[in-house]
Amino acid sequence: MVGHPFYTPEHLAYRAVLDQFVAKEVTPFAHEWDEAEEFPRELYVKMGDLGMLGAGFPEEVGGIGTDAFLRVIIHQALARGGSGGVSAGLISSYISMPVVLHHGTDQQKKILPEVLSGASIAALAVTEPSGGSDVAGLRTTARRDGDNFVVNGAKTFITSGMRANWFTVAVRTGGAGRGGISVLLVPGDSPGLARTPLKKMGWWSSDTATLYFDDCVVPVANLIGVENDGWAAIMGNFNFERLDLIAQSLAFAQLCIDESITYARTRETFGRPLIGNQVIKHKIVDMSRRVNSCQAWMEMLAWRLNQGESPAGEIAQCKVEATTAFELCAREAVQIFGGAGYLRGAVVERLYREVRVQAIGGGSEEILRDLAAKQLGL
Repeated sequence: MVGHPFYTPEHLAYRAVLDQFVAKEVTPFAHEWDEAEEFPRELYVKMGDLGMLGAGFPEEVGGIGTDAFLRVIIHQALARGGSGGVSAGLISSYISMPVVLHHGTDQQKKILPEVLSGASIAALAVTEPSGGSDVAGLRTTARRDGDNFVVNGAKTFITSGMRANWFTVAVRTGGAGRGGISVLLVPGDSPGLARTPLKKMGWWSSDTATLYFDDCVVPVANLIGVENDGWAAIMGNFNFERLDLIAQSLAFAQLCIDESITYARTRETFGRPLIGNQVIKHKIVDMSRRVNSCQAWMEMLAWRLNQGESPAGEIAQCKVEATTAFELCAREAVQIFGGAGYLRGAVVERLYREVRVQAIGGGSEEILRDLAAKQLGL
């Protein structure tokens, strides 16, 4: 990245530190943690010590600043560890805490330093069993009872759902549609809150849960922002969440390329290295072409976010391009590995299982195409 128009020497130095951290603390254990279906709790604190939980948050609350390129650097460095589960579990604060930062009271914001340091874990709870992307149709209710809300309903597919100390929860406090939605800050030990772990196709090392609210009592003081005006607060972080997912997807895709090149150079078939076959070279070139073009697009979008723009339609398009590029690279990598790529323990096998969730989280490919079409006036 010498002479790169977007990354400063400070960016590159920070990236080098993070790469060393991930190579030591994540990569050697990715398969072990996947099989165990968890990673060590202390990894959050180690991340916090390096500021890896604090991009997008100002220094006064324990963050490292709001530069979008810091987010790209952090998410791509973590993804190079080769485990989507570890990445997803460690960064659930990135989707849960911005609502507190931008709309919370001073008292609510006091939890930010403990979350950004890794001392506490935070999760976002919006998706429900009755509907995924249809946020406006959510059914979990919060009824006022004196100085408390009484919450009833369920949330599912909640990343860090079993470990989280804090939940940012979307609830219905008013009528149907967007206008009746509020956001609550719910402590993990609230009476009436129960959690059930979920088994998944990929992301085995991250905990994912369904949350059940059965007359769960939450103080009115934990209302984030204005009652019945939570829709905008929830939607406000999607540009950055999708940028994070784009960065992850492209780093995972590049890892598929790197693994393929290494394997193809050492694997011999018919008396010569696999890399000597033109068809293998062309596969790798096509993989690289997709990743490089989308990386450049993503970096331009990150620059525009830093300028205060909100190119939601282009970010939606870029996420679709990034996840489809990741899917291509994962498929071709497993194909290059052959039978070895179908065995558990191979990085490309794990990434092949994990590619689908990248195309669903933060807005499915179908929803994002609709969003992009609207932005184009179609």
